[in-house]
Amino acid sequence: ELMTGYTMLRNGGVGNGGQPWVLRWSSRIRLTWLSFTLFVILVFFPLIAHYYLTTIDDADDAGKRIFGPRTGNELCEVKHVQDLCRIRESVSEELLQLEAKRQELNSEIAKLNLKIEACKKSIENAKQDLLQLKNVISQTEHSYKELMAQNQPKLSLPIRLLPDKDDATFPLPKSNRNCRLHNCFDYSRCPLTSGFPVYVYNSDDYPFGSSLDPLIKQAFEATVRTNVYVTENANIACVYIILVGEMQEPVMPKPTELEQQLHSLPYWRTDGHNHLIINLSRKSETQNFIYNISTGRAMIAQSTFYDAQYRPGFDIVVSPLVHAMSEPNFLEIPPQVPVKRKYLFSFQGEKIESLRSSLQEVRSFEEEIEGNAPADYDDRIITTLKAVQDSKLDFVLVEFTCKNQPKASLPTEWALCGEREDRLELLKLSTFALIITPGDTHLVISAGCTMRLFEALEVGAIPVVLGEQVQLPYNDVIRWNEAALIIPKPRITEVHFLLRSISDNDLLAMRRQGRFLWETYFSTSDNVFSTVLAVIRTRIQIPAAPIREEPAVEIPHRSGKAAGTDPNMADNGDLDLGPVETEPPYASPKYLRNFTLTAMDIYRNWNSAPGPFHLFPYTPFDPVLPSEAKFLGSGTGFRPIGGGAGGSGKEFQAALGGNVPREQFTVVMLTYEREEVLMNSLERLNGLPYLNKVVVVWNSPKLPSEDLLWPDIGVPIMVVRTEKNSLNNRFLPWDEIETEAILSIDDDAHLRHDEIMFGFRVWREARDRIVGFPGRYHAWDIPHQSWLYNSNYSCELSMVLTGAAFFHKYYAYLYSYVMPQAIRDMVDEYINCEDIAMNFLVSHLTRKPPIKVTSRWTFRCPGCPQALSHDDSHFHERHKCINFFVKVYGYMPLLYTQFRVDSVLFKTRLPHDKTKCFKFI
Repeated sequence: ELMTGYTMLRNGGVGNGGQPWVLRWSSRIRLTWLSFTLFVILVFFPLIAHYYLTTIDDADDAGKRIFGPRTGNELCEVKHVQDLCRIRESVSEELLQLEAKRQELNSEIAKLNLKIEACKKSIENAKQDLLQLKNVISQTEHSYKELMAQNQPKLSLPIRLLPDKDDATFPLPKSNRNCRLHNCFDYSRCPLTSGFPVYVYNSDDYPFGSSLDPLIKQAFEATVRTNVYVTENANIACVYIILVGEMQEPVMPKPTELEQQLHSLPYWRTDGHNHLIINLSRKSETQNFIYNISTGRAMIAQSTFYDAQYRPGFDIVVSPLVHAMSEPNFLEIPPQVPVKRKYLFSFQGEKIESLRSSLQEVRSFEEEIEGNAPADYDDRIITTLKAVQDSKLDFVLVEFTCKNQPKASLPTEWALCGEREDRLELLKLSTFALIITPGDTHLVISAGCTMRLFEALEVGAIPVVLGEQVQLPYNDVIRWNEAALIIPKPRITEVHFLLRSISDNDLLAMRRQGRFLWETYFSTSDNVFSTVLAVIRTRIQIPAAPIREEPAVEIPHRSGKAAGTDPNMADNGDLDLGPVETEPPYASPKYLRNFTLTAMDIYRNWNSAPGPFHLFPYTPFDPVLPSEAKFLGSGTGFRPIGGGAGGSGKEFQAALGGNVPREQFTVVMLTYEREEVLMNSLERLNGLPYLNKVVVVWNSPKLPSEDLLWPDIGVPIMVVRTEKNSLNNRFLPWDEIETEAILSIDDDAHLRHDEIMFGFRVWREARDRIVGFPGRYHAWDIPHQSWLYNSNYSCELSMVLTGAAFFHKYYAYLYSYVMPQAIRDMVDEYINCEDIAMNFLVSHLTRKPPIKVTSRWTFRCPGCPQALSHDDSHFHERHKCINFFVKVYGYMPLLYTQFRVDSVLFKTRLPHDKTKCFKFI
């Protein structure tokens, strides 16, 4: 209706009923009333509601409050509200704690920032100090070089006496016999520091190469490939070598053809100076085709020489090459004991006067110049020896007629009878072997004589050479009187008396020395070739090349785990085992007598260093060891001599003392897939005084675990990877071993630090011995006639196990490179006996027993996995090893001892203010 009235008013007041103004007025009144009503509702109703509510909250009865605020306790009466309250309180507490931690961290960060700034300043200062030290070191090195240059003489090449290139006008020597080193050898090609390079011609490049004996040529080529002195650069060579024999008879070239081929060699240089012509002999038949050839200034090495051909100090008499491509069979070599055999001496041979050769024609020319040949004592020798045989005072076997066809020989030379095997069987039964030189004294040596000498030394028959004019192999550098008897032929009537008068000790000494000479210089092609080179090198006074060390291939490993301290290892009481501060690694001084050794000690080293009974002496052709033992010379250079403070007490304990006051040792530990045991053993070495480093020989093809964390024991730990699993790896001369002293220890050996230090002190006073803890001995089994290995407690011992023992690094070279390969093969076959082999070697060299320290006979490892020694076959294998080693050496080298070493004041009562030299429990 309102809307209708409003519409009518807008249309001019006309509406229903004809009353437009009434409608307008009522519409206005209604609109005004509606507006007023809405105003009252919107304004006064909120005020009234507010008043009403405030009036209710002011009531005295608090329980009647409906809309007023309530306390926290009242609100928490509701369950879910209470949970929310607890959460609020917990969050509030955590926020407070986090705030406190934040403040602490901010404080620590501020402190660390200060420290960082201080460290940065320290680093800058250290860099400045390091730079200054580098400058000082550089200046010191420069000053040192200047001083060395001032005090060191200028090194230049020797004076050149002979042409470097072909010079047709340069005169040849008037006679081949006039050639000596001073006039036929060019020293300018061989400086002292040259290393003695040798160039070897390939014989196949020349026509005469097709005539060579195939076995000799093959053996010679194999030897050349492995020799340390051979070089492929002919321009730097000191000596040039050409192999010309032994030649096969049907295709042997004519002397003139061979001479032309030699003179056409690329580096012959007109006269052949610094050349060596080698004519090796594998059989007893003599070939001396070089006699009719002009060799100029070239040296000759062969087994047959006439006095008109041989130039003392220039040419070389070599031994026959019997074992061309094979190693000696030690099982076939008779033992050196018993000393006396069935026959006092023996001889088999036949002299064929009618044999003709090209040499006979040359001999006739010599006879025309020098007159009649000297007297021939062979008839008197035959008569005398037959008389000795008929007397039957001793068993003697002499035969002057061969049962079969004798071997070919030169005129007046005694030909060999039978086959080599038959001759060796007779020599095995003979104490002495007679060697009658040719009746023609102009024949100073023949292949037949050298073959007899070779066979006698091989089976241990002492050679008795009748004829003092003979030139035995390498006679200018080997003292043959230590291994053979050289008797003039006129004394044939006294030979029987002389042989019977030699004592058993002298016989054994000569037999052992002969065995050494045979094995070292005669037995193989390598030995023959190395000896020929050694003779030349020694004559011109060039030191030997350094021996090679075994390169250590390190296995990467992580270290950093703090090594724990085993209470059993650290419980040393009040004993000071060494310096308070750990000494940095200190390598042993290197051997410094390489040059003077060649010039001063020729005979001593070539024959019996350090005694006449040694199978592997230090000889000039052996490479020079970088770390030489004191007992094998004058030591490792000049060392300060000084001992400890003397007496007893901590002064002695705190210093190493002795004659070499500064020295360390290297631990070599062999292991095989026992990581936990190995880690425990390494941790026990933590804090050990005078320890240089630890070399862990990882003997397994499986690498260590990648997550294995190695202990930090204060010294380097080198983990070495091996090519194969072999117990011989324990004794390889690793290049990482920089000390003379080596402590070989098993990975499960439990030794206290004081025990190790005591053993080290003892070894330093006996550097040529094995010094260790567990002792063993050998015994003779009478029922089975063989040797036995025994580990029972005993009042004497002959071996110290290398599972816990000190020895010199020198023996590592000998064990790995010089000791017969058959012994190392036996160790690999049984995976056993490497410790016995080392005891055999050292006792054989020194003729001394090992040294045992402390009362410890075994060492146990609680909880360790079972070792190889627990196997039932372990002892049976060691029995076999001992008997095999005896056959290789030819006798039993182990020696018994009945004492062990303790400290000077062991179990000595001292005042309370004194301390013993070394604590021993």
